[in-house]
Amino acid sequence: MDIDFKTTKLKKSFNEGSKLVKIYGVLRAKKISLRMMELRAADSLMDFWPPESGPARCHEISKGHSFNKMSVDLDHPYRLTFKPNHDPTPLRDEGGLDWSQVTAITILGVENTHER
Repeated sequence: MDIDFKTTKLKKSFNEGSKLVKIYGVLRAKKISLRMMELRAADSLMDFWPPESGPARCHEISKGHSFNKMSVDLDHPYRLTFKPNHDPTPLRDEGGLDWSQVTAITILGVENTHER
């Protein structure tokens, strides 16, 4: 999987272990590193399609049909958020995101997706 980052600052924090721990703490930093390793190793998001998703529990956090955000579990309630990095976003003929065609993502950050 090709991985880009929303900002240069986010990219630096994710690529420097000491910064990752300083910002997110030891447990969350370990989970972030694990998820990033899993995402980099994937051929496409189809590798995370349920039930293959496993403990990462990858799923879409979409509003309408925009598919603007997806996430994988870190430590509850925090999730690593990202979006497909394709223009146009690959969609299935019957509608919905075509996970098998998503081979590039942009990391958006770490957030509690249950907060409003």
